[in-house]
Amino acid sequence: SGTENHLFGVIYGNSKFVTVGKGGKIFTSDKGTTWTSETSATASNLMGITYANSKFVAGGYHGNILTSADGNSWDNRTTGSSNILYGFAFDNSTFVTVGNTGNTFTSSDNGTSWVNTNSGTNKQLKGVTYGSNTFVTVGNSGKILTSDNGTSWTSGTSGTSEHLMGVTYGNSKFMTVGFNGNILTSSDGTSWDNSTSGTSNNLNGVTYQDRKS
Repeated sequence: SGTENHLFGVIYGNSKFVTVGKGGKIFTSDKGTTWTSETSATASNLMGITYANSKFVAGGYHGNILTSADGNSWDNRTTGSSNILYGFAFDNSTFVTVGNTGNTFTSSDNGTSWVNTNSGTNKQLKGVTYGSNTFVTVGNSGKILTSDNGTSWTSGTSGTSEHLMGVTYGNSKFMTVGFNGNILTSSDGTSWDNSTSGTSNNLNGVTYQDRKS
């Protein structure tokens, strides 16, 4: 990549990979082998990125959110928060991001302006996804919340007190992973079943690939 800085998130969209990390670093690549450093609109750490509705949206420390149509030129957006933002999701009309002290923000204008919503928890939220008409966010101490609009949140039952670090949706199922090898699955985001991972190592991320024959 040409950097020794930590890289915290990566996404594919608009025919390119984009990764973000420490010091606001942003790199792009067509094939994932050769990377180009892009001009970032922040020097703060960027912890997560997504691509939806023809827009890259990244965020991280000090409540910073950046948006870009092409991954090369970036605009700084204002959340009004100084907390860390970790994850992003999109439901065909609204972006949602989550972070420290239970912060949740929504944007209905393609990432330009953001509204602080009340998640009902002060737990650190580390990941968010969207599926089956539901946003699901996960975080510290096994906290799981669901929402149908990104604004009003309901607490789910995870059955674990371990920190949950990432969440995804695929094949009509939500899956979240976390500390001590915890893997949980759910069909609705509210009730969760514990799966055996076979490891006690911390799991920090999860994704889904749709296999098509």
